[in-house]
Amino acid sequence: MTASFRKFCVIALLLLCPVMAKAQLSPEWRPWNNPVQPVRIIGNIYYVGASEVSSFLITTPQGHILIDSGFDETVPLIQANIKQLGFKLEDVKILLNSHAHADHAGGLATLKQLTGAKLFASKADAELLTNGGKGDFYWDDRLAYKPVKVDRTFGDKEAVELGGVKLIARLTPGHTKGATTWTLKVKDGDKTYDVVIISSASVPGYTLTNNTKYPKIIDDYAYTFKVLKTLPCDIFLAPHGSMFGLLEKQERLKKDAQVNPFIDPQDYRAYIEKAEKTYLQQLEKERQAK
Repeated sequence: MTASFRKFCVIALLLLCPVMAKAQLSPEWRPWNNPVQPVRIIGNIYYVGASEVSSFLITTPQGHILIDSGFDETVPLIQANIKQLGFKLEDVKILLNSHAHADHAGGLATLKQLTGAKLFASKADAELLTNGGKGDFYWDDRLAYKPVKVDRTFGDKEAVELGGVKLIARLTPGHTKGATTWTLKVKDGDKTYDVVIISSASVPGYTLTNNTKYPKIIDDYAYTFKVLKTLPCDIFLAPHGSMFGLLEKQERLKKDAQVNPFIDPQDYRAYIEKAEKTYLQQLEKERQAK
């Protein structure tokens, strides 16, 4: 088990704590929103989020794409990081989301207001975003955030394009009903790399068997793992920094800029393997308890 995945497991356990559901930035969540230096991951992809809640800036000559907002309280950090990199927040033209939970979508309404950007979302998560997180199949109204208007919905394998950049939406439901993994190709030097910005495949306290609020949850998780295993991946990114070893890889990059630690396909495969194993163990435990 990698150090980054161990940290992620801690995060998954923390999500079970009821006190966290009472506010976007409870004491348990505040460390997730610590400022970090922005970093160019590869090519035109930059990390502009906080220490644990991710936000990715993809730059183009016709404006930029921003994936995930963190909390509403993360927005000033994103704004400062984009400025530090020499870009302008108002040049963001498209907002995307990995999944419609408060720690990844809580700041979308504010970002939309600041940038005038269009928000694209999966059909299944669009309703949750519009409701400000209320009515979630597990969290109900406990992780509410500012409602945000979705300008365009998409289905599986649909493309989002801007300024020569083409992202493909792969629906990977389970964590939310419309969780979306984003894939794209990026050129860096004379090489082209496959980038996967995963949603999440964790099961933070969910009931899997006989889930009346999400009857398809078992089928959806099975589908998600099937899809994730098929995706070519050189660069593994995720909605939580610890899921892909953000801070560790930043430090390694500072020490040796000639070797890009974000090129790490093994980390992607390890994440999928561990997440699926954890999911199957919980499923088997629930079935044995019946």
